[in-house]
Amino acid sequence: MNGVILASILLRVVGVGYSLVLLSRSGDRRFGFLTVMLSLMATRQLLSARHATSALEELPGLAVSVLAVVTVYYLSSYVVEEQRLTDRLRGFRKAIEHAGHAIFLTDTDGTIQYANPAVEEVVGHRPEDVVGENPRLWKSGEHDEAFYASLWDQISSGSVWEGEIVNRRQSGELCWVDMTIAPVTDDEGDIERYVAVERDVTDRKERQHRIEEQNDRLDRLNNTNEVLRDVNRDLVAASTRREIERAVCDRFARSDLFEGARILEPGIVDERISVRTRAGVEDAGLGADGPESGAVSQAVDDVLDRRDPSFVDAAASPVDDPADASGVLVPLSYQNADYGVLVVEAARADAFEAIDRELFADLGLTVGDAINAAESRRTLASDDVTELEFRVDGVGDPFVRLSAALECTVELEGISDDDGEGHVAYVSVTDCDASAVAAHLAEAPAVQSAQPLCEYEDRSVFRLGTDGESVVATLARYGAAVTALEATDGRGRLVADVSCSNDVRSVVEAAQSVYPALDLVAQRERTRESAFETEFRAALDESLTARQLEAAQTAYFAGFFEWPRETSGEEAASMMDITQSTFTQHLRSAERKLFRALFEERPNSVARSPGV
Repeated sequence: MNGVILASILLRVVGVGYSLVLLSRSGDRRFGFLTVMLSLMATRQLLSARHATSALEELPGLAVSVLAVVTVYYLSSYVVEEQRLTDRLRGFRKAIEHAGHAIFLTDTDGTIQYANPAVEEVVGHRPEDVVGENPRLWKSGEHDEAFYASLWDQISSGSVWEGEIVNRRQSGELCWVDMTIAPVTDDEGDIERYVAVERDVTDRKERQHRIEEQNDRLDRLNNTNEVLRDVNRDLVAASTRREIERAVCDRFARSDLFEGARILEPGIVDERISVRTRAGVEDAGLGADGPESGAVSQAVDDVLDRRDPSFVDAAASPVDDPADASGVLVPLSYQNADYGVLVVEAARADAFEAIDRELFADLGLTVGDAINAAESRRTLASDDVTELEFRVDGVGDPFVRLSAALECTVELEGISDDDGEGHVAYVSVTDCDASAVAAHLAEAPAVQSAQPLCEYEDRSVFRLGTDGESVVATLARYGAAVTALEATDGRGRLVADVSCSNDVRSVVEAAQSVYPALDLVAQRERTRESAFETEFRAALDESLTARQLEAAQTAYFAGFFEWPRETSGEEAASMMDITQSTFTQHLRSAERKLFRALFEERPNSVARSPGV
């Protein structure tokens, strides 16, 4: 055996061994094939070595052996590189399949070739179901065709598209996704496919929308509060009912939230709805067919009956949710007196969503109180008044009923408000025993308390706490000042002054609507005799609180100022159900204000009126 053959055999045996080692390490079947081939080649070489051949003839076999070993070596290098790439691809695939974002590949026509499992979490479809489909499968309809055309133009030009898009899940729910679409190109730069990554941002968008809605609600609430603050400030400056109504309507009309406002008032007799004041829209919104339309008229009546604001839709029908309201109706009331209904119309669909009903309820009471104060103030301060004389025969008034029941004469001496809960009246009763009067008043339905103040030979004076249901109280609510009320045996007369600038007809009709038997027998225009007296009484009445006026009247009619005193301070305080120290405090405050008005505020007038 020559050296060439021996070298060839050794190379082939080494190749077999090398191939076996690689086969055991990698498990690659290609090394098994090479092992078998090299084994056969080595066996053939051994068999051919028995026959003598020249070294030159065996050179090609040696070359084949060298090439076989080199082949094994290069194949091992290739397998190592291939294994490295395979491991890397396996890692990439594992990362994609476990990614929290939806990832899918499409061809150049948009057909999906691959989708990772997260696609199901984002759009609700299983990955195997979307392969072969187009992403139009979860198109929501929230974007127009121009949006998709712009997206397609951008990615088909080789650029990456990023943005937020609304998709529709398989369940039908809408979801927001943050999407990135990138083209995948070959070595020549041609687009082979597209890769899209979608991240579900629905929770974030919903939180963002909630924050925006909360901010918007806060802005609307602040806007409304600002309007109400301005209204309250304007009410202080307004001196007449017309100015008050104009200030309220104008301020709502200036707000971006509201289209306009108007004040509607039902007639006392025919209940026909009329517009007293308006600002903003003229021919749109609530009452577009006229405020007297059935729906608006019914809504106004309901609000006045319930004394509570009502949110309504465009047809003036009540709605429970302020977010659905086109307007709100607010009753303008003071105690039992109604001054109409404020109608505020929305300029946007959600104008009332963040507004509490109580805000409008408080506004109605504030405006009603301001109107009542303005009407009463004008009557007290006006030199020119309309004197109204009524016949009270058979009127269901507690004072008239007292005179009829006891066949006596009852005369009203004075009346004051009892902190908004009723009235305190001072009446003198003639030709009747005081005990009989007290017994009757104890059973009278409208009288809550009765205390005798002083008793003379033929008459007695009583302090009466009433629930506010009387002709005197009703007229006072509408700005009339009762100057006289006298009834004998259930028959008599009442005289009241109303400022000429007030709506005298409304005052009369309001009183007659409560007391139909009340008969107007005379209406006279007159000028009060003393301008100073008018101003003095108005200023004093405005400065005194209800309790201070009540304390002064109780003390006066009970003989507290007589000498010797007919009633002590402790007894007068007991009549008012307060302590003696509190009574004294109220009385001292009233006296101080009386003397200040008399001696300090109008010294020139006092000098000209020494008899005051």
